[in-house]
Amino acid sequence: MKRSLKWLAVLTTIGMLFVLLGGALVTKTDSGMGCGRSWPLCNGEFVPTDITPELVIELAHRLVSGSVGIMVLILSIWTWKSIGHIRETKFLSVLSFFFLMLQALIGAAAVKWGQSDFVLALHFGISLISFAAVLLLTMLIFEVDKKFQAEKLVIDKRMTFHIIGLTVYSYMVVYTGALVRHMNASLVCKDWPLCTNDGSLLPTNIYEWVQMGHRAAAGFIFIWIAYVTYLAVKYYKHEKVLYRGWLISFSLVSLQVIAGALIIFTRLNLYIALAHAFFISVLFGVFSYFILLVSRSKKNAERIKNHDPASLPPAKAK
Repeated sequence: MKRSLKWLAVLTTIGMLFVLLGGALVTKTDSGMGCGRSWPLCNGEFVPTDITPELVIELAHRLVSGSVGIMVLILSIWTWKSIGHIRETKFLSVLSFFFLMLQALIGAAAVKWGQSDFVLALHFGISLISFAAVLLLTMLIFEVDKKFQAEKLVIDKRMTFHIIGLTVYSYMVVYTGALVRHMNASLVCKDWPLCTNDGSLLPTNIYEWVQMGHRAAAGFIFIWIAYVTYLAVKYYKHEKVLYRGWLISFSLVSLQVIAGALIIFTRLNLYIALAHAFFISVLFGVFSYFILLVSRSKKNAERIKNHDPASLPPAKAK
């Protein structure tokens, strides 16, 4: 049974990535109204007759989201019964299914009644939370903690601050990126990294402000992650889950910045744009695992102290 559960967890995690990328594809190809104002049917038909590329993309996204929703529900119930003794399992099970249903309802409302760009930009972020929850469930099933000896990990206040801060901030970066897409502001600035359409150093309209706001947010998160990666390399090499995790994070954010620049240079190449969404999704997944480790850190410290005070890790250098 455990092997079957592992397969389901892996397939569901991959499925959630397809949901995220499918939503990005719908937005980037302006296929949101491919099925008209009809939901869950397409143009009021169970089997559409007037086939268009936009209809195919929108309908495929709905079918994938619905199928993955069933998989998430099964995974949630199965993990609840199989590994419910692990304290995070029940919370993650509820979180994964709830946010997937929430993004589906927001998508349906957008089709039926329309939504502002600022509300639609939440759609990707809500799906991202569901993906992160499914990813963490998968890691619990595969007992990744034991492989990295994370049950002995104690995270100091400095690293805790950076982990929580970057997780929250990365979500804001995701929102600004989604807002760029929904406002059709991806190519409002023809150059990179600055926007000098009119020879001005400052944006001159709301679309340029949204685009440059996202670039500034992305630039800052790159610098922040680079700094924390430096700390991890210098002070946390003995904690391989943190050390490797931050190296992965820096690689992902570097790829994210490169993809963002290439979107401009290639004039919105679809594959690069989807890679852009993929990198930030995986990065948020890494941060979510860091949050899980932070939530366990205090209990780990108490358990280690009560068992063997000498086994506590040495204080980190300031």
